[in-house]
Parts: sequence; structure tokens; C-alpha cells
Amino acid sequence: MKIDKNNRKEIIRFLIAGTIVNATDFSIYYILFHFLPYSISKGISFACAGIVGYFLIKFFTFKHNKPSSYAEVGQYALINSLALGVNVLTNQTILKMWHGNVFLALIIATIVTGLFTYACFKWWVFRTLKKEGVYFVWWKWFPWKSLVRDAARRQGFLDPVKLLSQLQNFAQPSEVAAPMELLRLGAVLHARGLINSLAIQHNLDWIWPYWVECQYNPRNEAFIPRSFSMTQINLTHRNWTALGVPDSAEFSLVDPRGLVTPYYDSWSIDVWIIPEEGKPLIPSRTPNVSQKLVSDDNLCVITESSIDELKLHLEAQVIGSPEAPLCQVKITGTAGVKARLVISLRPYNPEGVSFINSITLLEDSLGWQVNRENFVYFDNPPDQCVFSDYLRGDVYSRLSSKENEKEILSKVGMASAAAIYILEAGLPKEVTVSVPLAKNTIEKESFQTYQETAKLAWKKSLQGACLLQIPDKHFEFLYTAAIHTMILHSPKEVYSGPYIYRRFWFRDATFILSALLSVGLKERARRALDCFPFRQTAQGYFLSQEGEWDSNGEVLWIMRQYCQMTGNVAPKEWKESINKAGKWICKKRLSSNLQSPHAGLLPSGFSAEHLGLNDFYYWDDFWAVAGLKAAALMCASYKDNDEAIYFERESFALLESINQSLKKVEERLNRPAMPASPYRRLDSGAIGSLVASYPLRVFQQSDQRILDTADFLMKNCLVHGGFFHDMTHSGINPYLTLHLAQVFLRAGDPRYFGLIQAVAKLATPTGQWPESVHPRTGGGCMGDGQHVWAAAEWVMMIRNCFVREEDNRLILCSGIPQVWLKENQAITFGPAPTSFGDIQISIKPQGQNILVVWRGNWFTKEPPIDIQLPGFKSVRITPATNSLEFKIEADK
Repeated sequence: MKIDKNNRKEIIRFLIAGTIVNATDFSIYYILFHFLPYSISKGISFACAGIVGYFLIKFFTFKHNKPSSYAEVGQYALINSLALGVNVLTNQTILKMWHGNVFLALIIATIVTGLFTYACFKWWVFRTLKKEGVYFVWWKWFPWKSLVRDAARRQGFLDPVKLLSQLQNFAQPSEVAAPMELLRLGAVLHARGLINSLAIQHNLDWIWPYWVECQYNPRNEAFIPRSFSMTQINLTHRNWTALGVPDSAEFSLVDPRGLVTPYYDSWSIDVWIIPEEGKPLIPSRTPNVSQKLVSDDNLCVITESSIDELKLHLEAQVIGSPEAPLCQVKITGTAGVKARLVISLRPYNPEGVSFINSITLLEDSLGWQVNRENFVYFDNPPDQCVFSDYLRGDVYSRLSSKENEKEILSKVGMASAAAIYILEAGLPKEVTVSVPLAKNTIEKESFQTYQETAKLAWKKSLQGACLLQIPDKHFEFLYTAAIHTMILHSPKEVYSGPYIYRRFWFRDATFILSALLSVGLKERARRALDCFPFRQTAQGYFLSQEGEWDSNGEVLWIMRQYCQMTGNVAPKEWKESINKAGKWICKKRLSSNLQSPHAGLLPSGFSAEHLGLNDFYYWDDFWAVAGLKAAALMCASYKDNDEAIYFERESFALLESINQSLKKVEERLNRPAMPASPYRRLDSGAIGSLVASYPLRVFQQSDQRILDTADFLMKNCLVHGGFFHDMTHSGINPYLTLHLAQVFLRAGDPRYFGLIQAVAKLATPTGQWPESVHPRTGGGCMGDGQHVWAAAEWVMMIRNCFVREEDNRLILCSGIPQVWLKENQAITFGPAPTSFGDIQISIKPQGQNILVVWRGNWFTKEPPIDIQLPGFKSVRITPATNSLEFKIEADK
């Protein structure tokens, strides 16, 4: 078998690494056995050699630049353990065959072990994508299909091999059937769903979180029959609000009824009022609940609920520093009759069951220790504490118990507890619950300092952010909440959400960082961008999820956006990363000589998971065009003229391939609209092709392919005024609705504002959006309950209504609606970064006149400026002026 040059070098590096590892093992062993027993010496030397081997094989042999993970280290350790067994077994076998030939046995055992470890490390532990190396070649040789098929048939199952083969036929052939990251996320989600199905429906006498009380209630519009569903997941009220301190990765969650989940995916704290007679106040079962977000000094979610004479007021916030955050819930209960205020520890969160195996009462009854790990503190001791486990039922049913328990253990993981305070009629009771989010001890005397620390952290993080003042206070509140959401979820890298999306994706990060840059938070964006090269493979692929080809274009585009918004040349430390990323795109393209509609495009891939099955998505191609153009501009700034010319030429060539493909699609569909891929009909997935207009501006704003696509989506995919996405999301999608609005804003189509209003209505009372919204319940039905990408799109929408860029000029006020002007209130925004410098904009209605004032802090010279106030003629501004007055009657 012919070995190519790269593989030959890789094998040589592997042999060098092996030599160094063996030398390390021998040297340490030789030194230690003079002082320690042989077995201990050998164990230490083997462990040290293993650590050295890990870094040499990962970074030197295979040049595997993907960040290390527990799974990878575990796989490495497993292969080394198996290699030891292979070595011993081979050695014994050879000695049995050729008795006494120790040297021959040693050589053969070493060769076999080396081949085994090389294959496992290359094609499993430190594997690369298929096109970047051989991918599980040995898997094709192994008769796994026959073994799996026979095993399935013996147990009476369908043939899984045949089934998977049939399923693959629905999609275009691709290197990666589905990203492992998404499969892992789905597996975790459905594992939780399986636990939910076992725990909830048989115990509906428990007090459950709000989504369960709705989704399991046949009289509620959120009800979903469970029938043959093996997993039961929150599909109707996926809503929560994250609390935290800037630059900390620890987030606490509050659900729509005030349930507080202090840690990631942990148990929760709920509060009830139980009167001696009459209906109890259980927020998850009570319709009269209100919630709001206060962000004056710190993020605080206030939840108020009431029934008859019972009232409950909860204030949840996280205080302290990023290194030592503290979740705090201030509880005030009031009753017109004698009652009990109950603070309960619950074995669940907004996704479902979260196990509690043990609860221990602390000294003086001032709190609990949960799972022998976490602590919950009360500022004053309760009058009574009650515990329960799964067999005895929910602690709610045992509130009158007189047992004097100090601890509860539960093998099932469904332990619950209640701290009970007596409420005298008419006298409010205040209790503060504190949960340290880090392994630090807390001092009650320091709470005021914790508060001040959090306030200062938010004040510092908000410095430089664009300020907004508009007559629509709901829009203004949503803007402020979105800014806080983006800051909270960008501790260093950028997260798409606080819970199930608390991980990194280049796609989401690109849109979030674009919004951060556009509202002045440049240093926060730079900090995240500096992390990108560490996620780039040796071949140049920006990898956050296998099989997605949009990431390289996205990274190059956002890097260029940073340079434009700051007026800086691309940092030197990005140079190599930019070159490798651009070349990766060029190599990844298919041949332009193919006789098919996907000629010259990027390969079939999973792309944005909301577009559908593996296909040749235009979404990927448009990002690649923009990315190559950005790479060309950044290379030119480095004076790398050859690279700049090459990337510019490749960008034009790819765009030409897209245009040729779209011509064939137009002939097939008999209209210019762009489907998601060359082989798709028009459906909701066509929303992805609008990226050519927003945010990339690859096509002109009046391009008929863009406008016809947008018209199709408006006529066929709107529910309650928002874009309803059939694929995966199966709900009204806030951020994609705003993508459609951006296209109309750019084209001067007034339909943009109706879409903005629809998204504003979809927001929760705390100013958040889930990834997708249930059309009946109005709650989240897909993804994270607080979607940071959606918050970023709201910020970008507001910003572009005031200032946007088009053809090397600035366009001001093109999205300011007439309804705001009629309020006769001052409207201001800024200072907003642009590619030309920062600009501050004010609109001052003055009776029959409207005065538009702007002030620019330009990098070089003043750019051309057009003012396109809706309802008035577009005006090109005379240079060196900073105001323009419109007369309402004359100028309309």
C-alpha cells in the first residue's frame, strides 16, 4: 500500500515520540528503583511516560490542536491500558511458539503494540475529518454489519443496518452523517426525558415545575398525550432567565414561576404558602403570577404570586465576584390568615428530574447540605424541618409530620426537604436563602460587600455600550435586557445559552460577537476572538461541530468586522490562522467541472441544523464567499499581496459557482427565489439563503432572488406575525424572524416593522426569548429557554434601524417608525461603532419639524451619509454638516 508524504512524516514523528516515551519510562524507573520498591517505581515511571506521551502524540505526532477534554484523556488512557494487554499477550504467545526466544518476542510484541496504538490514536483518540486523513479505515474491514444484524434478529428487532442505510437515503451523501456534538446533546436530553417518564406520570400528586403542571394537565392548552413516547421532555414552556456576575461561567436560573436552580443542571428551590384552611399558594399551579427583570445595578428577577389572602414576593439575584458568586433569594410571605411559609428543596429543574441522593440539616437548622457537596443557607432558622424520600412521596404531603429527622438518603435520587416558617396573620415574614456557587465559605457580614462587588462588575462591563432612548419603553427594555444577556454569556468564550446551550458554536458566536461590536463592547468581542485560533485544526478548519462547513467563513468575516469596527489592522497573532482558514475553504470546494447544480460549491454537510438533513446548503457557500473576501482584505493589510489576490480570486470564483447553480434552480422552480440547496423545493429552510442579504450583503438589497425568497417566506411561513420554522424548531423563531425583518429593512420594505413587533410580543416578561416559541402556549418549545443569539439579533435590529452600512456609505434612521415620531419625544442612540468610526444620533420631533442630529468620531475622513427617514425623501448629506431638519407636510 502506498504511503503518502504526510503519513510517512506522521509515522516518523510517532516513532520519535515512542522513543522519547520509552526513554522517559526507563530513566525514571532507573532512578526510582534505587529508593523505592520495584512495583511503585514502575508505576510512577509508567504514569509519567504516559503523560509525556499524551502531549507528544497529540501535538507533535498528529498535530491535533482541538482542545483537550476528559473524554479524550480517558480514551488515551484506555488505549494505553489495552496496549499493555496486547503487549503482554503477544509476548507470551511468541514465547510459547519459540520457547526461550526472548529478544524475538520483545521485538514482535513492540511492533504489534506500536501498530495497535498508532491505529487507535490516529483513527479514534486524535482523529481528524475524512478529507483530512483516513477515517476509520479499519472499520470498513471489520464485519460489524453482520454481527450487528445477527444480534438484532436474534432479539426480534428490525435490522438496524438496513434501517440506517434507508435513513441515509433521505439526505445527500456527506462526510459526516450528523455532528457527534449534537448527537451527544440529543442523547443527554432524551436520557433526561426517559427519567422524566419514569418519575413524573406515576407521581402527579407531587408539586412539579410549571411546565409539568401544564404539559401533564389535560385541561391545559399545553397538554401533550404521552402514549408511546418513551421520553417526556419540556416542549411547551422552555423558558428561564439566567442570573450571574459578568465574567463568571456560573449561572443560576429562574423559571416563569420563580423556581430557582442555583447550579448548572441541578436541583432547585421552590417556595409555597400553606394556610391552615383554604387553598395553598403554589406558584407552579397558580395563574396569578407576575415576573419582571430589574437591571439597574445587578440582574434581579422578581416574581410575585397571590391567591386569596396569600401573597409571595421573591427576589433572586447572583452577587459577589466572578471567582466567588453567590445565588441569593430574598423571600417575603404575607397571609391574611395563619399559615406556613415553606422553602422546599426540589429534585428537579426546568428540564425535569435532577437527582438528590442526600440532604443533611446543618447545625442550628441554618441550612442544608445537598448531595454531600453543595450548601444552602438560611439567614434565620426555620420553625420546623421536614424530609421525605421517593417511597414516602413528596415532602409536600408530609408538612405536618412531627418526625425530628436530621438527614434523608434516597437511592432513587428523589429526596426532598422543607424548611417551614410560621406566618402570623397580617405580619410579613422575610427569609433570605443563599447558595454559594463556588467552593468558598461565606460570611453573612460580607453580603453587603458581595452586593457592591456585583454592582461594580456590571458597571464596568457596561461601559462603552450604546445607549438607547425611544418612546416605546418595551422595545427599550428588551434592548437593555439583551445587552445584559450578551455580557453575561460572554465570560471569555461566547455561550448560546445558560443551560443546554452553555457550550460554544462558531455560528452562534459570530452573530453574538457582531452585536457586541456593533454596540461598542469591542474589548469583550476581542477577548472572545482571541480564543478562536485554539479551536482551529492543523488543517485550518475552525471546528466546533463536525460536518459543518460554514464556520471558517463565519470566523474570517467576524475577524474582519472587528478590524473594521475598531479601525485596526488584524492582530499579528491571527495571521497564520487567517491564511490556514482561507486555504481550507479553497481546498474544501468541489470541482467547478462537475456536471451538476452543486458544481464548485462546498460539499454536502449538516450546516445549520435548522435547515434540514445533509445537503449542499447555500448558507455555507455565502459564508465562504464573505469569509474569503474578508481574508483577502486582512491579508492585504498584512502586505501579503499574493495571498490577498488568491483569496479575492477564489471568492469571486465561488460566487460565480453559486450564481450558476441558482440559474439552474430558477429554471427548475420557474422563479428567482433561492431554496436552501440546489436540490430542495421552496420551504422554510430557504430562510438560510437570506444570509446573502443579511448580514453578509453579498447580494444587493434589491436583488430579485433575495426579494422573491423573502416574499415566499412571508406568504407561506408566518404564524402570529412571526416566522414559523417547520424543521426541527417547529415553532415561531425570534432570531430568524428578525433575519427576515433585516432583509426588508435593507430593501426599504415597510413590512420590517410588523416583524419586529411580532418578536417583541414573543419576549417573556423578563425580556428573554427561547430559541423557538410554541404557537399556542407562547412558551419555549425548542432549544435553550434563554437564547443569546435571539438577544443579539434584537440588538442588531435596533442598531440597524438607526445606522447601517451600504456600498461604502452610512444610512441613518431608515428603520425609525412613524409611530415613534408621533410621540414628540427625543430619540437617541449611540455612540454606535461603524466601519468609518463611532456615531451618535438624535432625532428631535419639534411640532411640524423633525430635527435629525448626528456627531461622528471618524477614523479618517467623513463617509457619505444618507438619511432615509421613513415617510420622507432620502437625502444625501452635504459633507461637514451634522444636522438636517425635515418639515412634515412639505417633505412627505
